[in-house]
Amino acid sequence: MPVKIRLQRHGSKKRPFYFIVVADARSPRDGKFIQKLGTYNPLTVPASIQLDRQKALDWLHKGAQPTDTVRRILSFKGVLYLKHLLRGVKLGLFDEAAAMEKFQKWHSEHEVQVKKRQEASARERRPRRPIVQAGRPKGSES
Repeated sequence: MPVKIRLQRHGSKKRPFYFIVVADARSPRDGKFIQKLGTYNPLTVPASIQLDRQKALDWLHKGAQPTDTVRRILSFKGVLYLKHLLRGVKLGLFDEAAAMEKFQKWHSEHEVQVKKRQEASARERRPRRPIVQAGRPKGSES
C-alpha cells in the first residue's frame, strides 16, 4: 500500500485551509486518511504551519512519500534536514548528540529569519498616517 503525506483541503470557497495528513495514495484528496500531522494556512503572511515534527519524521522513515508542496513544508520546518542528519548518525559519520546540536543551531538561525520576515510584513501592513502640518486649520483662508 503506497502511503503519501499530502494536503487535505478544508475551508470555504477562495479561503483555503489545509490539514497535513498521511493517507493511502489511492484514497480521494479529502477522503479517508491514516493520521493527521498538522495544519497549513496559506492565507496568513507568512503562511502559518503547525506540524508534529516527530510524527512526520516517523512516517518518512517508514517510507511515506510527501507531495511536492508538503516536501517544501517539511523542508521549511526542518524535518527533511533532521532526517538527513539522522541518516548520517546511522552511517556512523557522527554521533546523535552532534546531529542534534547541528539541528538546534540551524533551527535557531531559521527562527531568527522567520521573525525578520514577520516583522517586515507587519511594517508593510501598518497604515501610513498623513502628515498634518501645524498652522492654520484646513479651509480657513485669510
